[in-house]
Formats: sequence, structure tokens, C-alpha cells
Amino acid sequence: MAPRWLDGLADVLAATDAPCYVVEESLAEQVTGFHVHRGALASLHRRPLPTLDAVLDGARTVLVLEDLVDHTNVGAAIRNAAALGADAVLLSPRCADPLYRRAVKVAMGTVFSLPWTRVPDWADALPDLERRGFRTVALSLADDTVDLEHAVAGADRLALVLGSEGHGLSARWSGTAGVRARIAMDRGVDSLNVAATAAIACHVARARPR
Repeated sequence: MAPRWLDGLADVLAATDAPCYVVEESLAEQVTGFHVHRGALASLHRRPLPTLDAVLDGARTVLVLEDLVDHTNVGAAIRNAAALGADAVLLSPRCADPLYRRAVKVAMGTVFSLPWTRVPDWADALPDLERRGFRTVALSLADDTVDLEHAVAGADRLALVLGSEGHGLSARWSGTAGVRARIAMDRGVDSLNVAATAAIACHVARARPR
């Protein structure tokens, strides 16, 4: 880290045995190969992903993301899930990496505090969640959608399912979801950014009666 960060991060450094190197920013740029414009950079060992059983243990509301390829959207969706009461996030195999530095930044570090993992079986992910007692609610533009508030009402365990930035949910996931839901919109707008959709869905889910 740059010298200017030393005093401000003193409490963090005091709580860890990890080594800390204080260097001029020009040297940090030489070592890393890019401009560390924030002045601090950390390197960590990646832990093995937790099992699906471990992540879902005790979870009441989970956010399920299919094939989000933009790291910013993944980070923002996880940040929204953490802020708005979701207990965990599940990712399809093709989702962008939440531990990529851009995703970590946009998530404000919540990728380290909110449980998440990748689903081991993409094709049957939603039926598997149904068997585990989750109502799977797919945010969709299909003709048979119901209002989101109605879709989540009365659900003890709830999985909110969102699709990719371009084409939305795959036919497989849309077809195997327990219910397809919509967010009411005005002025001819038919869709929202996936991170905004995640925020609204988590907010509505948090407000549902127990």
C-alpha cells in the first residue's frame, strides 16, 4: 500500500498476521503491471467454493443468477442481495467470477461476507431447489407472468431467479421455475438492468409476510 494509507488502515493491520508492504505508488505499479489508483492492493488465496448444502443451510431467501457475464453486474447484484436481506447467492457455471477485482469493488466487499457458490448441476438447478423447499420465482417477460408481489407471497423459502444481460433466462430455467413473475413498469419500458431487478426483487421478498 501507499504510505498515505498506513494510518487509516492501522486498525485493519493490527487485526491480521498477513504481511503488509508500504511502497511508493510508482513501485506498486511496476510490481502489479497497472496503476493502483486507490493506493492499496491485497492478494489472497482463493478458498474452495462451499457446497450447495452449506450455503443453503438456514437460508430463507436466495438470489440465483444465470449466465451474468459482466463482472460489474455480478458485483452489483451481490451487493444488492446483501443490502436487501437475501441470505445467499447461487451462480450458474458461466457467471462471471465474483472474486474478480472489478466485481469485488462494485460489491463493496460483500462477496466476502454473503455466502455464495456455483450450482453443480445447471440443467436441474431449479427443480433441485424446489425439492429443497424453495419456491423458484423467475423474473421473466413471458406471457404467463404474475406480479412479483403475488409470486412471493406466502413462500417460506424463496429463490429469486434472474437471467443474463442480453437474452434473459434460458428456456430451460424459465420453463423449470415454479412461477414466472414480472415487475410492473411504465412508459413502455419492458425490462431493467439485471442488478436493478435484483434490488427490487430482494426488497419485495424481504417485505413478504412470514
